[in-house]
Amino acid sequence: MLFEDIVFGPIYSRRLNQSLGINLLPSKKKFCNFNCLYCECGWNEDTSKVIDRVHKKEDVFEALNNKLIEINRNNIPVDSITFSGNGEPTLHPNFAEIIDFVIEKRNKYIPNAKISVLTNATTLSDKDVFSALKKVDNPILKLDSAIEKTFYLISNAKKEVVDMDELIENLISFGSYGIIQTILLRGEHNGIVFDNTTDEEFNAYIDVIKKINPRFVMLYPLDRIPPEKNLVKLSQEEIEIFAQKMRLLSIDVKTY
Repeated sequence: MLFEDIVFGPIYSRRLNQSLGINLLPSKKKFCNFNCLYCECGWNEDTSKVIDRVHKKEDVFEALNNKLIEINRNNIPVDSITFSGNGEPTLHPNFAEIIDFVIEKRNKYIPNAKISVLTNATTLSDKDVFSALKKVDNPILKLDSAIEKTFYLISNAKKEVVDMDELIENLISFGSYGIIQTILLRGEHNGIVFDNTTDEEFNAYIDVIKKINPRFVMLYPLDRIPPEKNLVKLSQEEIEIFAQKMRLLSIDVKTY
């Protein structure tokens, strides 16, 4: 599922309630340095086959301003202005500048709404992105495994593009202001069976979470239709079992 509009919603989000979405990325294809097995936007396309570009910052400014005027005029409830859309929002070259604009307009039109960014955290090495994420209310940073083999299997990222060790070090540097989002998942991909809930996996994950010391952790199962069909959705009861293991270690966890 791809989002055609720059601004969409508000729609109900299980994590963020009434969410006004912002898609900075192309309308006709996913634009991401991950290619996650569970991504609702499907597989990454060969960029040579589809000519499409990220939205210009001026178009983002206009679309958001117009939508916020409408929301303010009609008293439409919005809990979060959420950067998500068709891939990784922080890859937009003007991401930091757009964040500043959104903060200004949020304060003017819907001051009670939070600003949230769903990101795979790979661009935290960019100081402008790092600083911009520190300005938003909910920087929601992905970490699905702390073990290299599983990390690259689930994310389908290329090692020459994404360095897992660097990503984790950047998460630790970002620290307690961040929110960590993690999908708990079992399945098979290209004949390889994986499970990020085994004792080995989950213990390694908890060790990293302790070092990051995030504001809290979001744990959730598969929810939408994934491109990889050989995936298993964990029950809510199973998710709660893993959350409780973390709570016993004084880690704040929310389940969805």
